[in-house]
Amino acid sequence: MQAPAPLSQAELDRTRDFIQAVRERVGTVVVGQDVVVERLLIALFTGGHILLQGVPGLAKTLLVSVLARSIDLDFARIQFTIDLLPADILGSEILDQRTSEFRIRKGPVFTNLLLADEINRAAPKVQGALLEAMQERKVTIGNETFKLPAPFLVIATQNPIEQAGTFELPEAQLDRFMLVHRLVYPKPEEEREVLMRNAALGIEKSGKGAIARTEFDALAREPVGSTKELVDAMEAVHRVHVSETFVEHVVDLVGRSRVHPAVELGCSPRAGISLIKSARARALMHGRRYAIPEDLFALAEDVMIHRMRLKYEAIAEGVTNRMVLDELLSALGSGAERAHKPATASV
Repeated sequence: MQAPAPLSQAELDRTRDFIQAVRERVGTVVVGQDVVVERLLIALFTGGHILLQGVPGLAKTLLVSVLARSIDLDFARIQFTIDLLPADILGSEILDQRTSEFRIRKGPVFTNLLLADEINRAAPKVQGALLEAMQERKVTIGNETFKLPAPFLVIATQNPIEQAGTFELPEAQLDRFMLVHRLVYPKPEEEREVLMRNAALGIEKSGKGAIARTEFDALAREPVGSTKELVDAMEAVHRVHVSETFVEHVVDLVGRSRVHPAVELGCSPRAGISLIKSARARALMHGRRYAIPEDLFALAEDVMIHRMRLKYEAIAEGVTNRMVLDELLSALGSGAERAHKPATASV
């Protein structure tokens, strides 16, 4: 297979300017969360799906909303509940009484960014309805199959603490998520800034009354990036150099997850594909035209942990996926930790 042409410095600079503009726009509404924003952009640039795990109130919905508006993308949100039906997501056939013919009513899945809020609250048949859309970028309604818009990205959220009224996501669906990122509470200085910004929002008059403004009301309407710039960034990601040594590190790491004594089900080949795709995007976001082990170590948690299932005996002994991953990364040796720069991809 012929290698893609390397990125020029001008192309790299244009892509970095676009990424920086999006980051700055997000920063006008969301305080901190730099890593989460990076992961969302990685998913967007690579066409992968992402699951955000975190307790309520960490601005997950706000993040997705401001990202969609920053790049001029269509955005839809589905609040997953126990009574949700597959047709509520995909759409359905309805009878037009004027013509006595069936016509298609497309569901909210026909968008660019789909926020599946609290995805684990829906029944398994509803979660399964997303599988075809997430993997094949198409939806079947009745006897017709429709392609989804491009780009198409599912950003799901999940509360990992609350278990009442929830359904565990099956391994097949978890594997469809390229990244699973775990959000943490903001730092004290970031939380102070959140409180100060919220206190300054004021009210918005509506008719004879008024309502308190929220961070959603502060979202700027004009995007800072176009769809063309997004497509250029996606193309640039595929031109980031990945050395044979880097690929060997990925194969070694994924392979070790399958033979670890505490692991019942290791990572699939899709984990290796996701590691390389996301490493390319991260390298580009950090101004590099090549991937380095730092990218692999930074992304391994988000790519691999949700793809490993531990043995019952290991869980009973207090072993966690995070502990196993730390062992796997350490086993790669000091050679994988040294940054290497390919001769064909010098900056």
